Amino acid sequence: MAESKGSGQKVGIIGSGLIGRSFAMIFAGAGYQVTLFDILEKQTTDALKDIKQQFTKLEGNGLLKGTLSAEKQYSLITVSQDLKDCVKGATFIQECVPENLELKKQIFAQLDEFASDEVTLSSSTSCIPISKFSENLKHCIQCIVSHPVYPPYYVPLIEVVPAPWTDKSITDKTMAMWDEVGQAPILIKKEIEGFALNRIQYAIIAECWRLVQEGVVSPQDADKVMTCGLGRRYAFIGVFETMHLNAPNGFGQYLESYAKGMHKIANEMGPVPTYDGPTAQLIHNEMCKTIPMDQLQEKREWRDERLIALAKVKKEKGDKY
Repeated sequence: MAESKGSGQKVGIIGSGLIGRSFAMIFAGAGYQVTLFDILEKQTTDALKDIKQQFTKLEGNGLLKGTLSAEKQYSLITVSQDLKDCVKGATFIQECVPENLELKKQIFAQLDEFASDEVTLSSSTSCIPISKFSENLKHCIQCIVSHPVYPPYYVPLIEVVPAPWTDKSITDKTMAMWDEVGQAPILIKKEIEGFALNRIQYAIIAECWRLVQEGVVSPQDADKVMTCGLGRRYAFIGVFETMHLNAPNGFGQYLESYAKGMHKIANEMGPVPTYDGPTAQLIHNEMCKTIPMDQLQEKREWRDERLIALAKVKKEKGDKY
């Protein structure tokens, strides 16, 4: 990736948790000056320590984004406990606070007070349409969703979701910027709760839950369907591409062969689970056997190492993302 056209411009990150840290690293990798805001000094201190460790590890693995050294990228990130200071002079603000509507309303009301008429006000919300917390803001036309997949440094998808009143120039700039810094933006053309990623993810979770609840498979084997089956190919080709490749004459023939069966099975899938009761306890117990609670952090690190390895393979094969 060439040095970003936004090199030297300022980006503000609201929230120094795991998502905020990842975004700070992504922007620093593209040469942006990053101000990372949080209300407590300890949170930002811990964030900087973690970011420095991650930069060093990524550089060692040859997966550091951008052309700048890890040391230089780290030097581009500063922290603040002053929201006004974080927003001042920024061309882009990325809010990364917990998924709570009232909290987001409060944060965006404060951002609205300090924002210029040029800055983009973006939210990391995973399910809540931005129209629910931007409608009454004076800068509402500058508000948009940029929903990442955790952890965004290793998983590049960004769902860009404008409100009905978001100015088209803001949408266009946001799409271009995410592509420029090495992420993979998709445009959600109209507001819908859960956007695309979580609606697809929740459909998978629901069917896996039903299969366990009905005694068809164990929780471990449901997971194996993804890790040893669907997930292997979906890391490289999508749902519709898979259909297109899985019939000798492409997508049309796939539908001729399987559409009726797909429709029949979909109609038999049953009601949406409530995700509680005996099945919830069963899955919890089985997951605790597979990954004991005292090994969760170790397994998260294991996951990230494999995401790094996958990113390296895709890079070596010439994939853009």
